[in-house]
Amino acid sequence: MKITRIYADVRGESHFEEREISLEFSNALGRMSAPLPVTSMILRENDPGYDYDWHCAPRRQYIVMLEGLVRIQTSDGEARIFKPGEIVLLEDTEGKGHKSNSPDGKPRKSIFLPLPD
Repeated sequence: MKITRIYADVRGESHFEEREISLEFSNALGRMSAPLPVTSMILRENDPGYDYDWHCAPRRQYIVMLEGLVRIQTSDGEARIFKPGEIVLLEDTEGKGHKSNSPDGKPRKSIFLPLPD
């Protein structure tokens, strides 16, 4: 299963990186990854047309997209749009950070899963 990571390099520039999480046969109900540690769950809804300027992630966390779209731009200039079902791992807690906005002017619903320190 693919997860997109956003991280800051030693100069503070943020970048995208693709990670593949391996899934193994579990039982007749499907394939599963090894357990991934998280500390809590935060539900979030963004208003239509939101546009957040440069900011760092407040903590290392996964974002699981549930509804709507988000466009994220890293400081190296690359931008990507994430849709429902996609997972983003935010690790740019320092440096220049990233921008995020609603590319279609509609609200967005997502789950934030903070990682342990």
